[in-house]
Amino acid sequence: MTPSLIPTMTPMMIPMMKLIPLASLLAMGLAQAATPTLPTAPLAMPQLRISDQAVSADQQAYRLLQERIKKLNDGGVRVGDYYLSKAQCWLDVSFHEYTRNDRSAFPLQALQESAKIVAALEDSSTTNPGDATPLVNDATRLRDDLWASFGKLRESPGFACAAQKVACGEVELVHAGNEYKQQGWRHANPYVQLAEDAQAAAQSAAAACPADKPKREPQPEILPRIEHERITLDMDALFRFDKAGAADMLPQGVEKIRALAARLKQGYVQIDTLSVTGHTDRLGRDSYNQALSERRALTVKQLLREQGIANVISAYGKGKAEPVAACEKVATRAALIACLQPNRRVEIELTGVKRSVKEGDAP
Repeated sequence: MTPSLIPTMTPMMIPMMKLIPLASLLAMGLAQAATPTLPTAPLAMPQLRISDQAVSADQQAYRLLQERIKKLNDGGVRVGDYYLSKAQCWLDVSFHEYTRNDRSAFPLQALQESAKIVAALEDSSTTNPGDATPLVNDATRLRDDLWASFGKLRESPGFACAAQKVACGEVELVHAGNEYKQQGWRHANPYVQLAEDAQAAAQSAAAACPADKPKREPQPEILPRIEHERITLDMDALFRFDKAGAADMLPQGVEKIRALAARLKQGYVQIDTLSVTGHTDRLGRDSYNQALSERRALTVKQLLREQGIANVISAYGKGKAEPVAACEKVATRAALIACLQPNRRVEIELTGVKRSVKEGDAP
């Protein structure tokens, strides 16, 4: 989407004008991030998102809400809890579209849904807004069959084991509907795929969920330790230069993906979340780099699935937005390409329960 350098009044701005007072919450104490009754977090109006100050304030709003989610987990709310999962997924899709410069109301409204769920959890409310999944920004309702399946899973005996997949699948359906409304099916397709993957994983998790057993004497609860891991792969070691498809993978790149999949299957009892994010260097147009990073992330995702990683895998591209090497004083193109190599990368992030070092130990 093309940024607008001069704010102008459009029909879309009229409903959003009601959200302007939210920005004042930041100056009134939202920076402390601990007020459980705050219903939402502010973002700058899209038309005003053209200054470093506005973007910095928006990023702070995301950080503060993320910290509130972490605090709930630190207090004992499981990562796999339906409401906590839904709050995290609303935040994730909001931030994803914000970084893609979505100038519609979707990033703010998705972030508001996350904040409302978090506030209800903080207040220990008997009802939670997360029970509903509104079509924010007037998103198109896609795939009634998936909505019906998620509804049945929520009523199933194995829902406790499938809650996280159901929550994120519902949010991704709204995400897909928003993309379809704004840009058509090609842009909605990846998010419909995420919803389909979530539905399949939720059905498997619900079917495998342990049935109730006769009550025994209460035993001390051993909680699994949730681990977070980030793995960075050198893009130049995976793909031929400026290429992105499976046919463009280097032999050593295919072997790296196989070895990674084997390590994940051997090292984790369960994987709760897994995302693949592609990055490029700064050479070339923004739009080209964004598309290249997305295609590479999708290729790595598909290869991981082919190697037996059956979990829901999110695939994103960030283009050249997050460099790790600047190389500002490198003159020749060949030297610059070599210097910028660390920026051409794939980052894989996951959370899950690692397998115990000693066989038979509780994770």
